[in-house]
Amino acid sequence: MIKKRLKILKKKFNSFGIDGYVVPKNDEFFSEYSNKDRLKIISNFSGSAGYAVVLKNKNYLFVDGRYSIQAQIESGSNFVIKNLNEILNCKLFKNITLGIDPKIFTSNEINKFFLKFNNVKVISLNLVDEIYNKYKKKIKPFYSIKKKIVGESHLKKINKVSSILKKSKIDYLLLSAPENVAWLLNIRGHDNPTSPIPNCRLLLFKNKKFFIICERKKLLRLVKERKITQDQIINPLKLTSFFSKIKKGKFIIDKKTCSIFYRDSLINNNHKIISENDPTYLMKSIKNKNEINNMINAHIEDGVALTKFLHWIKVLNKKKITEVDAQNKLEKFRRINKNYLFPSFSTIAGSGANGAIIHYRATKKNTKKINKKDLFLFDSGGQYKYGTTDVTRTICFSKPTHYVKNIFTKVLKGHIAVVSSNFKSHYNGKLIDKRARAFLKTSGLDYEHGTGHGVGFFSNVHEGPQAISKSNTIKLQEGMILSNEPGYYKKGKFGIRLENLLYIKKYNKKLFFVNLTLAPFDKDLINFKLLNKKEKNYLFNYHLSIYLKLSKYLNKKEKKWLAGFI
Repeated sequence: MIKKRLKILKKKFNSFGIDGYVVPKNDEFFSEYSNKDRLKIISNFSGSAGYAVVLKNKNYLFVDGRYSIQAQIESGSNFVIKNLNEILNCKLFKNITLGIDPKIFTSNEINKFFLKFNNVKVISLNLVDEIYNKYKKKIKPFYSIKKKIVGESHLKKINKVSSILKKSKIDYLLLSAPENVAWLLNIRGHDNPTSPIPNCRLLLFKNKKFFIICERKKLLRLVKERKITQDQIINPLKLTSFFSKIKKGKFIIDKKTCSIFYRDSLINNNHKIISENDPTYLMKSIKNKNEINNMINAHIEDGVALTKFLHWIKVLNKKKITEVDAQNKLEKFRRINKNYLFPSFSTIAGSGANGAIIHYRATKKNTKKINKKDLFLFDSGGQYKYGTTDVTRTICFSKPTHYVKNIFTKVLKGHIAVVSSNFKSHYNGKLIDKRARAFLKTSGLDYEHGTGHGVGFFSNVHEGPQAISKSNTIKLQEGMILSNEPGYYKKGKFGIRLENLLYIKKYNKKLFFVNLTLAPFDKDLINFKLLNKKEKNYLFNYHLSIYLKLSKYLNKKEKKWLAGFI
């Protein structure tokens, strides 16, 4: 199927005078997880980030370190797999003309990856949809969330953003990231497979007037609930003409999600782009008390499901099960809760060598039986009313080797170092990331992914601008939520990752991390001799807090088992 699609695509090259075509992962809303996955259609690669460059005689797939093994398995027969960093100094694209879809690329991407090379020309074309256009279309209307849930009315949020525009002498803000529109208007939708984000854009004037860029059918409920008039709704196909009708002015756009198509439309209609940094990213990242409390409740509910699952798979289950069986069982435990809606991303459930594939996905076709001698890594999350969870645990079913226990313990020490960070000296993700890797590095080990990402409130499981990584310098603030997930992966053998979600709390003018996630760590994999007194105390207190918060929801056997961690 992929070979056939590539052949059809390449046949179009001469007609349009191009030497190659570039396909990114994202859709026109720059969603991480989408129902319109053009990259998978053309390459079979199912990871969350990457670029396919299809040339006349060769095909290249560029992915980051998280996906190197996965890309080779899924796409290696049709594509040469390259690390994403290689695209920056790549000599493959000199003196050629590449086709791109201007609605799914930002100018930032094109300049960074392609136009910086000598004599590379770019032509705007949408060719993948000509080959395959059988996407699932959802027309379910958006819905609003009450102020008591989100803690702040949409009018108050609009006032805050409007004040920023006035202070900066900016006339308009184009919110092209749907998650930012969802935050600003306190709305959600059904357009994405693993998040409640509504696919739409919004144009905000400095005088607080706003226009939603979306199909009218999706706004039927909001017209009533928010008293949005028909004049405030712009058909996406008519947005460029709308730009020509409004008063010429200064714009803020978003370099991450404003496509070349919309950016050029603004410039062609004589508007000035003053900034490409949407201020709502940072505003959204700082959760208020209502949002934090709802996230705490969602994690208690998720913690019950996780603990029941861990007890089942470690103690009760005596059958030979597959990775898919395990992830389905976890999903069943989550579905017991009436507030659970759906997964916050596709579950990663990898046994043995599959655990070393950082974003491995088990399916009915590729699933393997869980060998009792192998480590089992599962990374999963849920969308609840109202909260988003993301957790990873690595467990064993037989006595692990001394080598494996030591690595697991060093990952755990890094995990504890992150949550114990002093914000006076470690005030951003770059500084904290070093703490997470320090114990592995004493053995010359490391991992090819960030230590933590920002997390949304009943939103995307990955959100910025904050992160714990080698390069993120955003100052961490009270109310931010991040993941804490150091790991280690030995190709062909095993994977280890330990992930909790944390929120930043202020007490007596001091900032510190507080765990949201409630799930025990596998004590059979811990070499307690490698832990110091503070680390042992941390584990005791963490497991005690889990018992105190979850025990009343567990049966006698589960409760007794959980008490064994204290």
